Amino acid sequence: MRITARLRKHLWGYLFLVPAAVIFVLFLWMPIIKGFVYSFYHIDFVKGNTFAGVDNYKTVLRDPDVRTAVKNTLYYMFLCLIMGFWVPIVFAIAISELKRFQGFVRVAAYLPNVIPVVVLYGLWRWLYDPVGPINATITSFGKDPISFMTDTNWSMISLVFMETWQQFGSAMLIYLAAVLSIPRDLYEAAEIDGAGVWKRIRHITLPFIRNIIVLLFVLQLIATSQGYQSQMAMLDGGPNQATLTYALLIVKYAFTRLDYGAASSLGVLMFLVLGGLAVLQHRLSSREVN
Repeated sequence: MRITARLRKHLWGYLFLVPAAVIFVLFLWMPIIKGFVYSFYHIDFVKGNTFAGVDNYKTVLRDPDVRTAVKNTLYYMFLCLIMGFWVPIVFAIAISELKRFQGFVRVAAYLPNVIPVVVLYGLWRWLYDPVGPINATITSFGKDPISFMTDTNWSMISLVFMETWQQFGSAMLIYLAAVLSIPRDLYEAAEIDGAGVWKRIRHITLPFIRNIIVLLFVLQLIATSQGYQSQMAMLDGGPNQATLTYALLIVKYAFTRLDYGAASSLGVLMFLVLGGLAVLQHRLSSREVN
């Protein structure tokens, strides 16, 4: 009786949830389930699908391109961490210390994040051009120009630098909100005791935002492990497969090689790895709440 009364009381609320739940199942969970199923089939839209067992998994695990893509993805994740992870933290702490023009600096730091990707890629292709502004500056100091887009040593670094410039603003706002939520009394007491800026950051700021740093670290690992957009749009995995990431290889398997079964098996393997990272992120979130 109590359950029936509760259902009647909240019936309209549940009805409003139905469309969202249907869309969620159809466009999220159904593709995931079908991806698992298709990973065990040879997909042929003309002759029909045939059961392949674990042949797709054997195929991709033996493919040297998969090993290259995994290596490149790990390298990409590493570069994003050492080049981009600390940037929003530094900017957030620096902006929180400003006495004037703090609002202007916040907006200016976030503006690159709203640039459309088509404009962004065109802009950075021009900047990285052999006769573009960056190389013009380098040659003005008597140095040789750098082939940012065609040199395998520079191509991935160039993409990570571009993405760091564009995307650090959103993470910076999260860190800035965390920093500004720290009681100002602690900073005033530290100043009275003679603590300088670096000591205040080390002993007050960083310990207070430690949980946010850990959570965003895990989220960045998840996000960068799926990176493929800039690698595909700017270089299509080149030069010489130097920017061929795992997610980009899945796209190539599906839409270039038309091997949807193997692409699905690659997607399943990525799903399992990212699922483990998601569980870790959930535990860290629960720990922060508690």
